[in-house]
Amino acid sequence: MINSVTNAPQTQPAARATTENSTTESQESSKSKPQPSNAKTKDTVNISNASLAALKEATETAAQTANEARGGDHQAQRLLAKQAALKAS
Repeated sequence: MINSVTNAPQTQPAARATTENSTTESQESSKSKPQPSNAKTKDTVNISNASLAALKEATETAAQTANEARGGDHQAQRLLAKQAALKAS
């Protein structure tokens, strides 16, 4: 089914505030700003186990990968095979 698309009506720009209004608004906005607290906040980050494993795999050395491949790690074996294929071409 085809629906027709219409343009939204154009709105007029807002009128400029007088100096009296802008002074009042700036005084109110400065009052409403939250003051920084002296208490220290501590942010915590939770990283999933899958992300930790991916980070470990990405940061391991070539020697570690070779050791894991010799130990039967299929992911390390595939990585070494891929690297060997890239060197051959």
